[in-house]
Amino acid sequence: MNAYSQTKINHFAVYAKDLQESSKFYEEVVGLTTIEEPFKDGLHAWYDIGFGLSMHLIEREKPWKEPVIDKTNHLCFSVQDLDSFIEKLGRHNIPFEDAVDNKGKINIRPDGVRQIYIQDPNGYWIEINDEY
Repeated sequence: MNAYSQTKINHFAVYAKDLQESSKFYEEVVGLTTIEEPFKDGLHAWYDIGFGLSMHLIEREKPWKEPVIDKTNHLCFSVQDLDSFIEKLGRHNIPFEDAVDNKGKINIRPDGVRQIYIQDPNGYWIEINDEY
């Protein structure tokens, strides 16, 4: 690495207990678009998350080992219309809460950005905000 190079993010990976269930969640609820998956082994799904970045779902080898899950460690996606996103959560029977665990509540940051937290099928926390 030289003084003129900069490290940049390329992708992040999320381990999934059930790839099909997790894929359905990230496609239908979060709204991610699939991209070519080079392994073609049935254990991976790749998604475009914008700006040339990607998210990889990886079905973990059996037996499943429960990850340590905490709301502090979360993914965050921004949407243009948080209210419409919350309506979609209702259609999918997915609960949401604010940053301090109040069910069905929206958190408003000091800068005015509204945010909620949901969990994926594996229990991972995801922040959804309107800082689009």
